[in-house]
Amino acid sequence: MIEFLLSGEAILSLLMLTFMEIILGIDNIVFISIVSNKLKEESQARARNIGLVLAMVFRIILLFGITWVLKLSEPFIHFDWGFMKGGFSGQSVIILAGGLFLLYKSVSEIHHKLEGHNEEVGGKAASSLTTAITQIALLNIVFSFDSILTAIGMVDLVPNWSGPINPGIVIMILAVVISIIVMIVFAGPVARFVNQHPSVQILGLSFLLLIGFMLISEGAHLAHLEFFGQTVGVIPKGYLYFAIFFSLLVEFFNLKMKSKKSDPVVLHNPKLEEEFER
Repeated sequence: MIEFLLSGEAILSLLMLTFMEIILGIDNIVFISIVSNKLKEESQARARNIGLVLAMVFRIILLFGITWVLKLSEPFIHFDWGFMKGGFSGQSVIILAGGLFLLYKSVSEIHHKLEGHNEEVGGKAASSLTTAITQIALLNIVFSFDSILTAIGMVDLVPNWSGPINPGIVIMILAVVISIIVMIVFAGPVARFVNQHPSVQILGLSFLLLIGFMLISEGAHLAHLEFFGQTVGVIPKGYLYFAIFFSLLVEFFNLKMKSKKSDPVVLHNPKLEEEFER
């Protein structure tokens, strides 16, 4: 086991999977930051840490039950209504439900922030720690399934392994633990940055809308849904994360521009210049 884990192939797989787990965990951090922001200040770090530890526990449990996870891909109900047909499996239902919940939560939060109905932190309307952790736990189940399915696709199990734990599972567990530790370390600064900049909050909620839609598309694809003969495809995660990082880069430049005490940039507009001349 030790010899295999120290091999170049195993170390490369561990580094790649850890990096991927961190990337996939960014949306989790954003959601946890927004939910924990409604708590009293002294409870926010606790909610973030509990949420990320729950994410790690869910992922490890699913990894040990990897056979059960793979069985969830088998449809338990089939239907054919002419214009739509498919078959729902455990995986597809969980991911679809998670995507719908993320859409609902994102739209609700955007509405509250734009309409001025923000809940006072620590006030009577603020969320309780139990409510926040419950919401985090529910979504962590969905993110955990998505994460584990990605891990299974990236790391192969060693065939005919006679030991108690397959080395492939060990690599996945190590990647999950390392990625969660990294996220716990950076969750506080990320949460403070998000909560101090309203535009970043809206941007983060928009990301969650995109991810919710991606999860719905992925769940529909796992259910082999067809509408008028057209099969629902999967949105490539690479495209989604490129859009997210590009948007963050643009927002970073905007914040840099705002921090400089200089006159605002005036764009050349012939129509406006003509009106001023009149």
